[in-house]
Amino acid sequence: MKAIKKLNVKRSRRAARTRAKITGTAERPRLAVRRSNRYFYAQLIDDAKGHTIVSASSFSLGGAAASGGKKTTKSENAFAIGELLGKKAKEKGIGAAVFDRRSYKFHGRVKSFVDGAKKSGLTI
Repeated sequence: MKAIKKLNVKRSRRAARTRAKITGTAERPRLAVRRSNRYFYAQLIDDAKGHTIVSASSFSLGGAAASGGKKTTKSENAFAIGELLGKKAKEKGIGAAVFDRRSYKFHGRVKSFVDGAKKSGLTI
């Protein structure tokens, strides 16, 4: 098996193992994150209906213009995305969520994102 394919298989196994223990409902949706080298995405998902309730990403921040022209780190962006998603969730009447970290370790950008979501009032 090629090295890249092997890494993808390992990653999908880790994600499946994490996902097997988590289910989102309308009252407490699943908070799924996706991390790339450049961007960060998050969404609240109702697994009973199979619908995305709220989503936020690096694109919704507006780049450096939103931060006053100052360059921000990836962790700072993730924190801001967490705050944004938390505010959107509050507007929809969602106060709690189940966190789905997929195949990522709970540190760095992922932890920063959760801290931002908690700061905005979302219970995880």
